[in-house]
Amino acid sequence: MAFTTMVGARIRRREDPRLITGRATYVDDVKQVGTVYAAFVRSPYGHAKIRAIDLAPALAHPDVLAAYTGEDLHHAHGLKSSLPVAHKMADLKTPPHYILAVDEVRMVGEAVAVVVANTAYAARDAAELVAVDYDELPAVVDPLKALEGAPYVHESLGTNVAFRMPFSAGDPDKAFAEADQIVKQRIVNQRVAPVPIEPRSMVANWDEGRQQLTLHSSTQIPHLLRTQLSVVLGISENHVRTIAPDVGGGFGAKLNVYAEEAVVSWVAMQLERPVKYVETRSESFQAMIHGRDQVDDLEIACTKDGTITGLRLRIVGNLGAYHQLLTPVVPTLTLLMAPGCYRIENISAEVIGVFTNTMSTDAYRGAGRPEATFFIERAVDLVAQRLGLDPAEVRRKNFIANTAFPHTTSTGLTYDSGDYETTMDKALAIVDYAGLRAQQAELRKQGRLMGIGLSTYVEVCGMGPSAAMPAAGWDSATIRVEPTGSITVLTGVSPHGQGQETTFAQIVADELGVPIDTINVIHGDTDKVQYGVGTFGSRGTAVGGAALKLAIETIQAKAVKIAAHQWEANPDDVEYRDGKIQVKGDPSKSMSTAEAGFLAFMGDKLPPGLEPGLDATRRFEPPNFVFPFGTHVCVVEVDAKSGEVKVVKYLAVDDCGRLLNPMIVEGQVHGGIAQGLSQALFEEVIYDEGGQLLTGTLMDYAIPHAEQVPHYDLDHTVTGTTVNPLGIKGVGEAGTIGSTPAVVNAVIDALAPYGVVHIDMPLRPEKIWTAIHAAKTNGAANGAANGAAR
Repeated sequence: MAFTTMVGARIRRREDPRLITGRATYVDDVKQVGTVYAAFVRSPYGHAKIRAIDLAPALAHPDVLAAYTGEDLHHAHGLKSSLPVAHKMADLKTPPHYILAVDEVRMVGEAVAVVVANTAYAARDAAELVAVDYDELPAVVDPLKALEGAPYVHESLGTNVAFRMPFSAGDPDKAFAEADQIVKQRIVNQRVAPVPIEPRSMVANWDEGRQQLTLHSSTQIPHLLRTQLSVVLGISENHVRTIAPDVGGGFGAKLNVYAEEAVVSWVAMQLERPVKYVETRSESFQAMIHGRDQVDDLEIACTKDGTITGLRLRIVGNLGAYHQLLTPVVPTLTLLMAPGCYRIENISAEVIGVFTNTMSTDAYRGAGRPEATFFIERAVDLVAQRLGLDPAEVRRKNFIANTAFPHTTSTGLTYDSGDYETTMDKALAIVDYAGLRAQQAELRKQGRLMGIGLSTYVEVCGMGPSAAMPAAGWDSATIRVEPTGSITVLTGVSPHGQGQETTFAQIVADELGVPIDTINVIHGDTDKVQYGVGTFGSRGTAVGGAALKLAIETIQAKAVKIAAHQWEANPDDVEYRDGKIQVKGDPSKSMSTAEAGFLAFMGDKLPPGLEPGLDATRRFEPPNFVFPFGTHVCVVEVDAKSGEVKVVKYLAVDDCGRLLNPMIVEGQVHGGIAQGLSQALFEEVIYDEGGQLLTGTLMDYAIPHAEQVPHYDLDHTVTGTTVNPLGIKGVGEAGTIGSTPAVVNAVIDALAPYGVVHIDMPLRPEKIWTAIHAAKTNGAANGAANGAAR
């Protein structure tokens, strides 16, 4: 029978039937005898002193078992009540981040007390009975105002600046002095909320007899969570088990250690009862990390032919009130990716991280790279508009040549491989770019506003190596050939929608020649799976899959020795070929992996010195990041009377290296585009000046309905990488990173007849309408609603 390869095939995701038919196990599905429920008392103020907390009314509720304040936990024996932050920044200011507020609250939604009751409803009712006496303090939510000085989020610091990171490369002063044109623009990348379908959920149980804490959590990082929980709770790590069952979306927001996870675990230890907490959607908006929120001031130096010669940049990142796990790291990633896919050798920059009275920002899908791609792709369009050049040609003129890889950028990253021009040319050919421009000219004669937006992105992902990470960057895999020949894979990554139960099974099926249905992929349970770092930054397959590849190689090497011993052959004359073990050049003599596994299990027919069993655990430490890239093209039509935007065409040509399962890659791109498009047109977290969250429900925070997401045309190019043995680059964030500037560039292009050069996101109809009418009224070259190019 001919050997059929699985890798590269469009195989349906094996996990989907359970995930979409109610057969999955999410945290709230975990039922344990004697479970009680936690509810949190949260601050209604953006900034306030806590004068007193009276738990007595809540404790009088007949269903309440216990209630605790921050002071209770702060003085609890063995409990370290401040949350961790991972970073490698020497001068970072790191104020305490208590798991329940002590003395002062610094944002709406900060938890000040927890109530535990027999039912979830009773816990919430009782939490509302807790009386908290606050003394409201001045708040600051605008990072630029926070930069100016008081009021301070953390008075003891005497500043709202958590860090400053200056950077310079090349000779930016010379580049600007010699420039034909200098384009300046402030670009605001607004704050957004992740909004996973499953909110944060957790169930903690303490086994007093075994001194064992088990926490089910909707986390992306079960092992890292276990490590940090053990530190916070003051118990041995091997007495903590964390389980991430099926997780209903993470988007980076669940790449974290949250206060509620520590509190619920501690309460379970006190009560010796399982304690469950599932946040409400309103709590999710208040107390789950937010993304983006940067103010980026750009100056671009260029020659009259469109060559970009220099970039000056100030990135002000709104960190929120506290550091979560990766909060300060995110804006530094924006600096690293500032040149995008262009040769920009002269850069002067400063990254400033600022505390405000808002929820922390952290690693939301893309984490710093969407912000960089957005401003550099807007910058290219601004240059093209200023010089009267085609945006595609300005990109072509500034691309890093495909012969220049590996390429070290001015910000210090080494891009592994790339061919940006070929990918853009393919995209332009598919959409008939010249035809679209002709159509646009014709429609403009009719008074219709058609816009064509390009985005040519490169992103950093496959997060590792460890030396470049705030925590470990490697990952792990175990393969176990069972006595009956079925295969068990234990992966250190913890997928939550990325499809690795399928893609990992595809890899193993091909390499070991076993039926894919006999492979079981296990993840997310620290008592079952060897230590792994987790799934984020498009690293699950690029790093965890690479570890799997190494484990396969170890299995194959041992199976070859077993087979060679049976055949009295030299192992060097035996190989894996077409999914079976065979003598080189003699396919008639072969053995399956299952047969080798059975012999390994029986143990009595093994070569001398070879251990019984056929299993392997390997870890992969990547030597570098990987750098996927692509071109997105968005075509819109804008209604000048209403400001409404209609996306009439969307094409993405992505290059994520080798495609293991094109269907899964397309699914990742689909979801990513939806999130990026949504940021461009709809989403924005808004606080008022006092720190009140004005977009705290899905009635106030706009995310698109299905009919508001357009049809996508997708294609790809394939440029390999040698960074990992699979030749893959990751695609989880590509759609988000590429789509936002493509959509905004399209809208601004549509408004070009009015002289509009920039509007800050989200591009709601009223903003567009205002920009159009400002241009009409003033006759000005710039009808921008926010910021102005000069």
